[in-house]
Amino acid sequence: MNKKLLVLAISAMLGLAACGSDGDNGAAGTPGSNGSNGSNGSDGKDWTAVNQWYVDAQARVTKADGLSVNNDVGAAKNVILFVGDGMGVSTITAARILEGQLKGKTGEENSLSFETLPYVGLSKTYNVDGQTPDSAGTMSAMMTGVKTDVGVISQAEGVVRANCASTKDQNLVTSLELAAMAGMSTGVVTTARLTHATPAATYAHVPERDWEADSNLPAEAVTNGCKDIAAQMLDFNYGNGLNVMMGGGRRSFIPKTTIDPEGKAGKRNDGRDLTAEWLAKYTNAAYVQDRDGFLNVDVKSTDHLLGLFNSSHMEYDYDRTEAGVTGEPSLAEMTAKSIDILKKNTKGYVLIVEAGRIDHAHHAGNAARALYDTVALSEAVRVAMEKTSANDTLLMVTADHSHVFTIAGYPTRGNPILGLVKTNDANGIAEVTNSTDANGLPYTTVGYANGMGYASLATGGDERYNFPVDAGRKDLNFVDTQSAGFHQEALVPLSDETHAGEDVAIFARGPSSDLVQGTVEQNHIFHVMNRAADLVAKAEAAMAAK
Repeated sequence: MNKKLLVLAISAMLGLAACGSDGDNGAAGTPGSNGSNGSNGSDGKDWTAVNQWYVDAQARVTKADGLSVNNDVGAAKNVILFVGDGMGVSTITAARILEGQLKGKTGEENSLSFETLPYVGLSKTYNVDGQTPDSAGTMSAMMTGVKTDVGVISQAEGVVRANCASTKDQNLVTSLELAAMAGMSTGVVTTARLTHATPAATYAHVPERDWEADSNLPAEAVTNGCKDIAAQMLDFNYGNGLNVMMGGGRRSFIPKTTIDPEGKAGKRNDGRDLTAEWLAKYTNAAYVQDRDGFLNVDVKSTDHLLGLFNSSHMEYDYDRTEAGVTGEPSLAEMTAKSIDILKKNTKGYVLIVEAGRIDHAHHAGNAARALYDTVALSEAVRVAMEKTSANDTLLMVTADHSHVFTIAGYPTRGNPILGLVKTNDANGIAEVTNSTDANGLPYTTVGYANGMGYASLATGGDERYNFPVDAGRKDLNFVDTQSAGFHQEALVPLSDETHAGEDVAIFARGPSSDLVQGTVEQNHIFHVMNRAADLVAKAEAAMAAK
């Protein structure tokens, strides 16, 4: 407000406040002499120029106002879908804070790489037959555009789980298959087994997610001609086949009589060595089993890369080593090399990248490893953002489902996200001592609604399954809750922590990315990818031309 007007307004208010009842007018007094000019008042503070919260928010609005997206059908040459398995919104928030605190900041103000993507929506994750879903049904929805049942891999809801005979005419076409049909390159990268539910849904079709090797097939499945997931990866014959497949799960690809470099036996009963078959099937092919071999892959001369870096799942990023036969590449390294191989195709590519072990750490009630793997996913997304252009690449980041993982307790700003809660006093000053519950016990900021519960272990992670369930409150006064070996308390005792049913986030940039908005069914993600790259039409045209 103008200073002169402000003074007049205040004077008017004071005058009104002083009014009493009207009295008689008095006689006019003698005119006084003119007063001296008053000095100018000091300028009021312009908070819009100096308050950083205001400035930052205004800058974001200005940036958003200038966004534009190419919504032409087929405008995306490439599609990259990142899936954080089990990465609910609370996991994203806690990982954001952890990453910020690892950088020496308070953490809350930090942003993971994918949180800077311009378009965000929410995905409803329920399966056809499940309020709280599993990864098989959720990833099938994202890959095929059709929701299906719990435990079912890229087949329609008409199947009976684990019943091969029920699968006739139930296979659904995946975006990876469509891309290959269209002559595009294809890739799948995961830190879980390549035959695990999420990656399997990109290329395989089975009524039971556990049929990873032929040794997992029941007699009914064998009789009715169903094939295991690993074998289906080698049977993938669309277009030029699969170009990049990297993750864990070596055991499903080699015979029981074969011992791998880590001293572990395979799981195949049929005697097939699918790694050798990969090399025989494709020209310019490579197979690697550790990080050293991975680093030696020449992307210019390699068109089909198979990397199996562990007998089972790859290590949690917190535990990952880089040297020798147990050395494993990071998710970011695998993402970078995949893009370098796939981008050689002038027709473009579809790449699916999964951070699979976020989910496993949560199941074990080990928040530290879940958050470190989420930070590793953020790094992989950052690499992809840097190596691609929003002009021709649709990049999306989402989760298949959430977990019963919570952030609570009114901790003060900057309180260690894995630590015990210290709140603020009545004056807003951080307390020195830990907050306590009604029993006088301190408690952590993050925890689980169910699961195996408390443990303070030398290592942690999957080690938790070697110890009994121990739910409920514990005295944490002398426990290092920030250790990676600490497993958070749980309310309901279960043999392992469960998925949660709330919506998960979708982040996006590139052609058609503004179609990610509002709250949508999870199968919507396929249809955004299809529109952006025109996958169905390109596949149909290529098939018709044969």
